[in-house]
Amino acid sequence: MEKILAIYARPYDPRKPLWCYDERPCVLIGDTIVPLPVAEGKPQRRNYEYERHGVCSVLFAIQPHTGLCFVMVRKQRTGKDYAEFMAALVEAHCPQDGQILLVQDNLNTHTPGSFYNHLEPDVAFALMQKIDMHYTPKKASWLNMAEIALSALAKQCLDRRIPTMAELAREVMAWVQQRNLNPVPIHWQFTPDMARDKFHRFYPKLSKF
Repeated sequence: MEKILAIYARPYDPRKPLWCYDERPCVLIGDTIVPLPVAEGKPQRRNYEYERHGVCSVLFAIQPHTGLCFVMVRKQRTGKDYAEFMAALVEAHCPQDGQILLVQDNLNTHTPGSFYNHLEPDVAFALMQKIDMHYTPKKASWLNMAEIALSALAKQCLDRRIPTMAELAREVMAWVQQRNLNPVPIHWQFTPDMARDKFHRFYPKLSKF
């Protein structure tokens, strides 16, 4: 926890920008009856019944200091999806003579092993050199700033029935495009000192001489 908080306390470094990465599963839901359209003085009316059309995943990264977002919508969130996302993120946003400083959770696919399992060895090695990976502790996903942006995405874009992955991808990409035109940086407030005070019971009690 303190390692992640110390990373968040660093100033923005254009040669090693901080990115936070997370994934969100999405259920594809359609209507069984066509909703009644909006009319003057009346909102859209929708039947309570719905149909499930499977699931997909939103792969999401945000640069907290600038608010810049990068996203893909995939059918699954496998090691292959993770490797291809990271390769695209590096190609689009990694400084030519620098690295990406990456904070993510410790899902078993979030490792350089996924690069080697799904990319050519020389490509995987080159990609590994471009990403400095750091992991949030188990059961501490709240430390991942990508969750803040994903929550905004869910409330502003995914809070309705979307029946197909193609439609969901269009909606998400439109949200990200608009967000990147008007980026919203994340101002992280929780410091190591605050953590030591709040979680003092988990720190060893040492005698003072």
